[in-house]
Amino acid sequence: MLLGDLSDAEVRAPSALPGWTRGHLLSHVEGVALALARQARYALKDELIDPYDGGPPARNAAIEAGHGRSAAELRAAVSAALDEAEQAWTAIDARDLRRPVRYRDATLSAAAHAWWRELEIHTVDAAIGYRAAQWSRPFCAHVLDFLAPRVPDGVRLTLEASDGPESRVLGDGRPVTVRGALTDLTAWLAGRAPEGPLDGGTAPLPELKPWP
Repeated sequence: MLLGDLSDAEVRAPSALPGWTRGHLLSHVEGVALALARQARYALKDELIDPYDGGPPARNAAIEAGHGRSAAELRAAVSAALDEAEQAWTAIDARDLRRPVRYRDATLSAAAHAWWRELEIHTVDAAIGYRAAQWSRPFCAHVLDFLAPRVPDGVRLTLEASDGPESRVLGDGRPVTVRGALTDLTAWLAGRAPEGPLDGGTAPLPELKPWP
């Protein structure tokens, strides 16, 4: 596990997310793992429940309360949450993915994809040895499609992978083409710093809209 060698000092160090230490980020991963796992558990019982008791304020309060724990305490808490998430999601089969959930008033499929995004992206944000360059091509394809609403109004954005056949055309309007490695294009659209260069031609890269 990537958390195994973290010291207390490293837990207090900044993560890649502005204003958050690794402790903040790990507390968030713990919370979202449990929140989305319970979406799965309750959906199997044909029950709807909010991801977090108390909504976003309670989520934020839990992060603030939990980020100061020791490395050992955070390691244990995150490990337990990951175990619970694994148990919840392995109980789901393909037919269950159509069940409704309270998360985004969507389906279990949307909640499962959300957990995939949260785990992959925030593990990179934690700066504990896992890099965006290790993201799989299926994961990148999913993120590019999910984040299409970030393309600015009036822009027809073409993303061309320099290391493969992938190409995405998102939005409508003034044509803008950005080329780079698939993982770098994905990191940029996700609001993270790409590891390699992106080529947007003579114009600066467009300013992206908020996450959907």
